Amino acid sequence: MRARGISVAFGTHSVLEELDIDVYRGEILGVVGASGTGKSVLLRAILGLNPHFSGSVEAFGKPYDTASPAEQARTERRWGVLFQHGALFSSLTVKQNIQVPMREHLSLPAAIMDELARLKIDMVGLRPEAADKYPSELSGGMIKRASLARALALDPELVFLDEPTSGLDPIGAADFDELIAQLRDTLGLTVFMVTHDLDSLFAVCDRIAVLGDRRVLVDGPIEKMLTFDHPWVKSYFRGRRARRLLE
Repeated sequence: MRARGISVAFGTHSVLEELDIDVYRGEILGVVGASGTGKSVLLRAILGLNPHFSGSVEAFGKPYDTASPAEQARTERRWGVLFQHGALFSSLTVKQNIQVPMREHLSLPAAIMDELARLKIDMVGLRPEAADKYPSELSGGMIKRASLARALALDPELVFLDEPTSGLDPIGAADFDELIAQLRDTLGLTVFMVTHDLDSLFAVCDRIAVLGDRRVLVDGPIEKMLTFDHPWVKSYFRGRRARRLLE
């Protein structure tokens, strides 16, 4: 996936200007930046949920944002999204939430959708009985895993994760990072992960893109972040919290 020249504004407030970004097959890309730099806006612009007034998005080697609705739908079957805070439908059970993409894009008997939902629930490390629970009955970590199961419902090649470890305790966040890495390795996923979690960046990301000044300031492996001469990047990757991860 790649985006070129992406510009997004809300009224007179410019959030992104002529931004370029690439996601390479099989990698976990961490997208990081200070609050308000447009990380989630970028993700939503790529997905077509936030309009961009200039630029283009290419997915799986084909234009996405200028494609026909039918072509866009075919592309969307090949990616999955975990939104910030999960965004599960509160009136549906976990199983029913996972089946939403199946009902939208596929025509399958109910018994097969039930079996597929059970497989996804097991894949993300939830117990079988979670299938019939409603979001209000789940812990924060269970909501994240159920949301990931829904993102994986159609066996996507590319997964977008928006702050997947936000709100989790350190042990839960580390477990979720490990799950993402395992799924990438076993399923051959490509992952676009918006995060502010230093532990995630150090532990599972192959490459990092830092947003600032309405564009990508720098991208590359963690070693490049540690030597990049920019005040925010230096403070973030070489500050007190980062130093304990480097020890």
